Order: sequence, then C-alpha cells, then structure tokens
Amino acid sequence: MSMGPNDMVLVGPSVWHIPLLDRLEPAARAGFTVVSVTPGDIWALEAQGMKAGEIARRIADAGLEISDMECIGCWLPSQRAAASAPDAAMNLLNLEPEPVLDTAARIGAKTVAVVDMIAGANPRDAVVEAFANICDLAAARGLKAQIEWLPFGSIPDLPTAWDIVQATGKANAGVTVDSGHFFNSCATLDQLAAIPGSRVHSVQINDAPTMPSTPITERRERMLPGEGGFDLTRFIQTLDKIGSTAPIGVEIFNMQVPTQDIETIAQTWAAAGRKTIDQARRKA
Repeated sequence: MSMGPNDMVLVGPSVWHIPLLDRLEPAARAGFTVVSVTPGDIWALEAQGMKAGEIARRIADAGLEISDMECIGCWLPSQRAAASAPDAAMNLLNLEPEPVLDTAARIGAKTVAVVDMIAGANPRDAVVEAFANICDLAAARGLKAQIEWLPFGSIPDLPTAWDIVQATGKANAGVTVDSGHFFNSCATLDQLAAIPGSRVHSVQINDAPTMPSTPITERRERMLPGEGGFDLTRFIQTLDKIGSTAPIGVEIFNMQVPTQDIETIAQTWAAAGRKTIDQARRKA
C-alpha cells in the first residue's frame, strides 16, 4: 500500500476519547484509508501488554495505513520550563523527541509532527538547531519530521515554520498544513504556493463559521469541511498545484465531538471530507 493525496486520514488527536482499536473498522467502513496516531494511543495499548507489531497488524488488517504520529511537544527551552512548573497543565515531558520517535518507528508511522503549544521567546537559531536535531533523529529511524505551526505558540504562522524548515537544510524536514491554523493565522495561498509539495508532509482540513480578517489565537468551534467560511476549494487546489502527495486528514475540534460515537464521527467526517476534496478538484 502507498498512501497519496487521494487518501483520507482519520486524525488521531481529534478522536482522543475513543480507544485506537475501536476507531479502525468504523474508519475503514466510512472510507478512510489512513489513520494518524498519538504516542498515548500506542503507549496505552503497550501498557496493556500488546506489542507494537500486533498493534500495527491490527491497523493493517482493517485495511488502513499509518501516516503521522502527533506529536513531539517538548523540544524547546520554553516548553521544558513550562513542563517543570508546579501548575503545568500537561505533562509535556512525555512528548520529548526520542520517546515519540522511537514509538513512531516501532509502530510504522511515516512522519512525526513537531509543535510548540507554549507561547514564549525562543531564539531563532536555537529553534533551528533543535528542529534540525529532531530531523537527524527521525532520519536515523527512517522517518520524516514536520512543524505544525499553531497561532497560539511561538511558531505562529507558515512563514515562520517554513523559514525554520529551510534553515535546517535537512532533506526530511517539512510542514503540516492544517486549514484551521492556516486561515486562523491569515496565511495566504501565495505563501503556500511557494513551498515545494514534497515539503508538505501532512494535510488536515476543517472549517469554521467565518474567514478571519486578522490572525486569531485559535478557535474551538471547528466545523465539518464545506460547512463554514474557509476557502477550502482554493486551499486544496493550491496543494495539488505544488504537487503535495500527502494524504488529506479530517480533524475537527468542537464541543460536540467528545459526545459522539465513532460510527457517527467516521461517517460524517469522511463524507464531508470526500465531498470537499472532490468539489475542489472538479473546479480546478
């Protein structure tokens, strides 16, 4: 099996409330051919005594491939400081590079997302050096690594993320392009068009009620693709024009998702994702 831009991904972090193995058959029935996973998905099963090879076999037996592991979240000084604070909201120390990369390699993921969820001052050279080190560690395990910029972190937009990727000089370095982060940070399609498609390692689509006119920190009322104000048609067309071969994930975060069962999620997300992708390509 070889995943590509016609494949759809059920994105793991957005269905965190459903155990990994319970997602597989509903995802495949709905039309997803790929899943992304979190380290916690794998660690929870390993803690129950299941070997990584068995987990990977269960995923393959469902007719699915694994794309991303999400994510490395503790790789910068500001993150380590936040992780060691007494009132730390999350245990970022669990998301250091080597444990996450080791888990991605043994489960058969293709690439690993690298994020900064903590707004703080990190000198550019230190960020470039840290990400370059992650890329080297990933390459030694046969993996790619990509920055997923977050409007509320210290890598808040596409130009910043792409500058870091270029500065590393690493062949396996790339970016995640999430439509929510893209439009919320007021990235432009011209900026996206300037990036080689081979450096887009992961794509995620979702929608929101309106297209923001100025950058916003983040929005938690994400909608199904095609139900909101994002220009997903031109977004997908631009990815196609630059030659992105990444499968397209559907990732929705809102208050309703944790109350929904996996059959409902898989069917509605897959239908909306496929309709949006097909419409964009018919209009190209």
